[in-house]
Amino acid sequence: MTLIDGRAISQAILDTVSADVAALRDAGTTPTLAIVVPTDDEATAWYVRSIVRTATKVGVEARQIDRHGITADELVAELASLSSDPGVHGIICQTPLPKGVTLDQVGQHIAPAKDVDGANPESLGRLAAGLPAFAPATAQAVVEILQRERTPLSGVDLVVVGRSNVVGKPAALLLLAENATVTVCHSRTRDLAAHTRRADVLVAAVGRAHMLGADHVKPGAVVIDVGTNPTEDGGLVGDVDTAAVEPVAGSITPVPGGVGPVTTALLLRNVVTAARG
Repeated sequence: MTLIDGRAISQAILDTVSADVAALRDAGTTPTLAIVVPTDDEATAWYVRSIVRTATKVGVEARQIDRHGITADELVAELASLSSDPGVHGIICQTPLPKGVTLDQVGQHIAPAKDVDGANPESLGRLAAGLPAFAPATAQAVVEILQRERTPLSGVDLVVVGRSNVVGKPAALLLLAENATVTVCHSRTRDLAAHTRRADVLVAAVGRAHMLGADHVKPGAVVIDVGTNPTEDGGLVGDVDTAAVEPVAGSITPVPGGVGPVTTALLLRNVVTAARG
């Protein structure tokens, strides 16, 4: 079995992003990402630091806007203000959100042209209709990895396990656009293994640690593990039990070091695309 090197794929993307940013800066535009952080959650803080660090390396300006304890109305106002700011090209809003607020509710206040992580429901609708839109970067990462690994997609049986608006649904739409034959399963699918064992490509995005084992994987299949489930010792594990599927799968993305770095790189690539207008 081959471990797919997400960090190498990420670096290849970032090399291109860095060159594009330099060209935009020379033309008088500094691509700028606003990161609204309405929480003091430590896992969120770690992720934001990672984005800011990577953005700095490629020349994207990352503005971290800490709003711990913000109310729903204040959050909406913040996002609307950033959407109208011509100096901001991309906007993301981190979770967890204030109590009683959903990402769909706040996402609609991010202008679609700046919605670089596909949080606005309009972006998902445009994606479904085959119209230009930013998809969630994690969903984009699934397709990017498969393409860069030269995995055939046209006509293949592909199963996505997970139906969230952040990964499962948009990933399925993007993969349909690549002419894959896509089945979407989820935690309540009856006899899940019967579906996943048919898949030439298996995308695990259900958010349950080690939910998928050897009996879920077709021999030689390509497995993209989107899961990032924290462990008691502070580590991360995926939705796939990598050790168990190793004798069966053809290749798999590790956790960490697989989908995550590619997601960050694509988020910054989206900022550059937005800055070009």
